[in-house]
Amino acid sequence: MKLLIEVESETSVVVRSIEGGPESAIRTYLADLGVIEEVELTLLTSEPIHVHVGPISLKVVDTEVIVCQGWADKIFVEKEGVIFPLLKLEKGDSGVVTAIEGGKDFESWVAELGINEGSEVEFLSHIPHESLVLKVGDREVKIGPGKASRIWVEDEGKAIQLNYLQEGKVARVSKVSGGTRHEQEMEEVGLKEGVEVTVVGREVLVAPPQRKGNYVLARLGDQMISIGRGMAEKVWVE
Repeated sequence: MKLLIEVESETSVVVRSIEGGPESAIRTYLADLGVIEEVELTLLTSEPIHVHVGPISLKVVDTEVIVCQGWADKIFVEKEGVIFPLLKLEKGDSGVVTAIEGGKDFESWVAELGINEGSEVEFLSHIPHESLVLKVGDREVKIGPGKASRIWVEDEGKAIQLNYLQEGKVARVSKVSGGTRHEQEMEEVGLKEGVEVTVVGREVLVAPPQRKGNYVLARLGDQMISIGRGMAEKVWVE
């Protein structure tokens, strides 16, 4: 047996063992991707993690939307016959969405952005790494651009992502996407459906350290999946 991270490209293997207990976070995450013991998958490539960090701005049809980095790594696009995570597109590149990993709930969340299998997307830019300073009731709240992209507000009768709300304008939260954990986290700071919010400023954040290591891109059935190096080092195959 060998570790998944050690498998050569274009090689089919069977998962024999995953390190960690039955309830470990690693097993849970991998199971959500369909990676469990005795499943067969084909490793397509193992390559350096994309150097960019943070959310990205995309054009979908005629609309500009923001996608957080974690979501962009789960959306696969085809460009000139090559399939890879959306995050690997560069400014001005376009591609067609071929697969969305992460389950039905995740597919529903990105569908709200107009992103579905078959959608054509254009990579516009990386979002500045800055936090939004918000006024929520009598509280001041700071959140990063990735979390802000999952909060929708009603502004002049139009639903927009919180990132696009102009400073000084008051809007009402219409939806918080991203699952129960994110909804609870936002509710703890007062951001929930129905509350009014104002962007009072933006603060540049210290750039996070560049991530190192590789990720694995694999095919499992008709689904494309990406697995970080740390997790790929916990999966034994043959």
